[in-house]
Amino acid sequence: MTAADKNLVASGKALATHDKNSVSTDKSLIAAFNDLANDHEAIKKILSHLNLTQDDDTITIKALTGGVSSNIFHITTKHAQYCLKQALPQLKVAKQWLAPVDRVFAEIAWLQTAATIAPAAVPKIIGIDQTSKSFVMQHLGAEYLNWKAELLAGRVADKVAAQLGNILGRIHSQTALNEDIAKRFANDETFYAIRLEPYLEEAARRHPGLSSTLKALVKRTQHNPKVLVHGDVSPKNIMLGPLGPVILDAECAWYGDPAFDVAFCLNHFFLKAAHMPEIAPALLQNAQDFLKAYLQEVTWEPVPELEYRIASLLPGLMLARVDGKSPVEYLAAERGAIVRKLASEFLQQDDISFSIIYARWALEFKQ
Repeated sequence: MTAADKNLVASGKALATHDKNSVSTDKSLIAAFNDLANDHEAIKKILSHLNLTQDDDTITIKALTGGVSSNIFHITTKHAQYCLKQALPQLKVAKQWLAPVDRVFAEIAWLQTAATIAPAAVPKIIGIDQTSKSFVMQHLGAEYLNWKAELLAGRVADKVAAQLGNILGRIHSQTALNEDIAKRFANDETFYAIRLEPYLEEAARRHPGLSSTLKALVKRTQHNPKVLVHGDVSPKNIMLGPLGPVILDAECAWYGDPAFDVAFCLNHFFLKAAHMPEIAPALLQNAQDFLKAYLQEVTWEPVPELEYRIASLLPGLMLARVDGKSPVEYLAAERGAIVRKLASEFLQQDDISFSIIYARWALEFKQ
């Protein structure tokens, strides 16, 4: 590890605990926020301050689309390419969704921690700018494909899901029951503000009859601090590269319940199967492969206990991606109605399991 790398790791550890209990984001804070999308000169100053550009450099800055929570820029200089990411105080969704911008420091620390476990599975962090709540990381070139785009195009790779399950399982296993990591990522209020409230709490408001069940899932998730959780393990945040999947966007990082990461990712296979019944068997096989590979790495608690938490949380997240603050954009209304119906049924089953959900989904969305 170089001296620069050591400095980045040290700064990441400090930054992960920076204002971690401050989650208020009001209009005055939004007004004071310097949105780099409107200030490319500030981006150039950041690059210069981090010694990534020279005075005579030709710099090209291109905004990347697809995310709702951050500004992301592709930066090209004479000698290198980078990505710069800045957390936004107000997410780009239809409903008001405010979030603390200091979450960017938890993301930095998650990426640095994951790099010590699975270095090929995360981008390298190159520099951090505390003032603008941004950081510069490795640019992933044209040889990297976005997994969400691949799946929505009907291209379902055989090995990716299992590879991701293994990577996530190793990150969870090697951070499990670790008091130091738990202290560094004690981002309970932030995780509630950007995950539990906009997903499960919003779904509870939309479905009063299921409110007690959904709120119980929130409470249970909040009280199982076992591993370092990414919080947004979604195909949109996975790039497929020469060495396998690369995980991005860890701004929801939190020391908590591993069931959240697993159920969150599984949910996307099921939702895309509902959207594309013609490839539902392959997508559901991906779900099964992901879960199997993940569970093989579980050592910190009895597997059946974790499996139940995953299976009972999964329908809550299914409902949240139809009726929460961030519904998936690709589900047609009639497909969304079926997801809503099935998720509601599953939430009312005390003996719910992954196999029950799997079989019911396969039956409902068979071609």
